Amino acid sequence: MRTYVVAGGTSGMGRGLALHFLRRGDRVTAVGSDPARGRRFLEEAAGLGAGERATFLRADLTSVAENARVIKEVGERYDALDGLVSTAIRHFPRRTETADGYESTFALYYVSRFLLAYGLTGLLERGENPMIVNVCGVGITKGRVHWDDLSLRRGYGGIRALLQGGRATDLLGAAYAANHPDGRVRYLLHHPGFTDSGTDSLGQPARAAVKLLARIAAQPVEKAIAPIIELMDDPPGGGGLLAYDRRRPLDPALPSLDPDAARRLYDLTAHLLNL
Repeated sequence: MRTYVVAGGTSGMGRGLALHFLRRGDRVTAVGSDPARGRRFLEEAAGLGAGERATFLRADLTSVAENARVIKEVGERYDALDGLVSTAIRHFPRRTETADGYESTFALYYVSRFLLAYGLTGLLERGENPMIVNVCGVGITKGRVHWDDLSLRRGYGGIRALLQGGRATDLLGAAYAANHPDGRVRYLLHHPGFTDSGTDSLGQPARAAVKLLARIAAQPVEKAIAPIIELMDDPPGGGGLLAYDRRRPLDPALPSLDPDAARRLYDLTAHLLNL
């Protein structure tokens, strides 16, 4: 029986992966902000006969303190982890800033994944075949990290924020692998392609437009998560960093995985590890 933490595990691809793990007999802690979705997840787990193996942790992952609480509670519950899966993402049409001073998209898409990855490394190193999975936009070259304005106080746009978050989380994977050259944990950056994983964070008319487009062009969650499951169960050999667009391996020398930029971003946020 393996043990997984899925951040964003009550909806979309996170929910799909969490339920997959439960069906095959594993233990799962799903982290999410919506208590109603959390209850539905636990009801689904019970329906699978996996109620005792499923846990829901309610947390606002845009908060540094809440991420620290998740790390603490997971550490109290488990002696080892086999996987950390991060899928939580949200579109913020208007700029909002967290209590920690981060723009909310950056806080959820990058800072939370940074904290959970490093904060749970000790447990992951004791897992059987441990992997961190970061569902993101690796391979996409649009957008950039705004080094002089990470919180996008100047010229905010929801898509601009998402693109910056995507580039930052690519660099997170590169930095993590560089910081753990002798570790056992593999780090997978995975771009699933356009997936029908919900539109709840979108306002109108964007929600209606995306929902219509999803009916026409998006793949179902079950298809999107299949390559991730394959890579987690049977990872290829090589170094600690894996980057895939669906089933296609990507060149680790991509500009979006630049090691110097990865180190620069790590240095800007490393102080968070001293909570």
